[in-house]
Amino acid sequence: MKGSPVQPAPRTPRLVVAAPLRLEGFAIGRADLPPGTVIVRTGMGPDKAHRANRVVRDARPDAVAVVGLAGGLTVETKPGDVVVASEVRLADGTVTGTCPTAPLLAGELRRAGLRVHVGPVVSVAQVAVGSARAELAATGAIAVDMESAALAPGAGTRPFAVIRVIVDTPDQPLGRIDLVRRGVAGLRTINQLGPAIRAWVEAVSSRRLLLAEPRAFCAGVERAIEVVERALEIHGAPVYVRKQIVHNTHVVADLASRGAVFVEELDEVPPGATVVFSAHGVAPAIWDEAGERDLAVIDATCPLVEKVHAEARRFTARGDTVLLIGHSGHEEVDGTLGEAPGRIQLVESAAAVEDLEVADPERVTYLMQTTLAVDEAEEVVDALRDRFPAVVGPGSADICYATSNRQNAVRRVAAEAELVLVVGSENSSNSRRLVEVSERDGVAAHLVESVEDVQLDWLKGVRTVGISAGASAPPLLVEELTAALSGLGSASVSVRSVGSESISFHLPKEVRRPLSERR
Repeated sequence: MKGSPVQPAPRTPRLVVAAPLRLEGFAIGRADLPPGTVIVRTGMGPDKAHRANRVVRDARPDAVAVVGLAGGLTVETKPGDVVVASEVRLADGTVTGTCPTAPLLAGELRRAGLRVHVGPVVSVAQVAVGSARAELAATGAIAVDMESAALAPGAGTRPFAVIRVIVDTPDQPLGRIDLVRRGVAGLRTINQLGPAIRAWVEAVSSRRLLLAEPRAFCAGVERAIEVVERALEIHGAPVYVRKQIVHNTHVVADLASRGAVFVEELDEVPPGATVVFSAHGVAPAIWDEAGERDLAVIDATCPLVEKVHAEARRFTARGDTVLLIGHSGHEEVDGTLGEAPGRIQLVESAAAVEDLEVADPERVTYLMQTTLAVDEAEEVVDALRDRFPAVVGPGSADICYATSNRQNAVRRVAAEAELVLVVGSENSSNSRRLVEVSERDGVAAHLVESVEDVQLDWLKGVRTVGISAGASAPPLLVEELTAALSGLGSASVSVRSVGSESISFHLPKEVRRPLSERR
């Protein structure tokens, strides 16, 4: 019997690095770059860089990177910092090249311990000093060089990156004494760029990107965010919010920038102030405390969470032992347990069911945290039914429609994908469940706060990537991730849908617009 033919090892994409100066080329040449990398010394200035494009193209690159030193234009950039260009421009504002993979590279460089900035880089014909720097900074550029904009056309449609190390800034200009010291320090930093560039090149490939639908914001999250926005419009800043309004750091940071003040407990809120309760709900004791402090409360609890609270009150009032399936420490769970302290027991797993003690096995009811994995919850329910045959559940499912829909959509993309990326914060229960759903289906998955959290070695050899986002993650983060992955090579983007969502919830009366103001 003849054996199967041996498949050749995948070819490492060919990288061409353009370095303007001999010392810059020497520094990057000593870095840990992929085998076969071609280093082109372009010479200083746009004219020489433009002529070097022919050499870059003749090397038949799969990816092109420009590496060298540069001047900083903002107060945030300091000598020794690394700038990764999001785009390169001429001084007149003309964009000659875009770099969609910049966030991916920036993430790798930050994990390597470097201080990194992402933004536009402008190229000029002469060294920019004094007022010229200020004028360039006013355009939004964060760094200035003389070659990158001229080299961008040489990359064509191939993945293109610009990585520059800052040697001077408007408030720290180069003097004769500083020139050598900062130049040497900058070259040493260039020498550290190799592993990140290597990971970037090894991730270059054509891919299929499969977007799970539905994904990102659900109706309860949109409502909670709008509650804070409307409260700020009506009352002005500050408006206090107990806990995170939803479990997403980007949402919280955005609202904080507009005047929302997030606190852990109500004793941090000044008496008489306005406070918003988060989408996860609170226990009655928190309401009592708010009343004692004379706080003006706006309740942003998701209506589906409030449903579970109402069930907890009803079932305990009739004498049942209520078993709440959920995760300890989650704010939603804490709020539900607080509806009847001591009369609701938390059940975190099927294995924990064996240790439960109830007063009357004939009067047992179960409820669920709304953001559980459906199959995980069903395992616990099956165990409860085995232990307490008379157990009953809520009249309708506690796990919310958005959680179930997103899990089903992830399964849909996982059926085709080699890797699934879920956008969401670490403390987002529903986002973490999406990762677990994919992993239970045998597909590697990772939870990322944003595109910069994607580790490029996850992508090596992967040709089909599924993308989803938890119900508290902004859709923009998915768009940024999709754009960055598309920048690693030719990409087809398609949607795998299990249906659309049209549910919406009314705002609390405290922030509703009068009919005359509604569109």
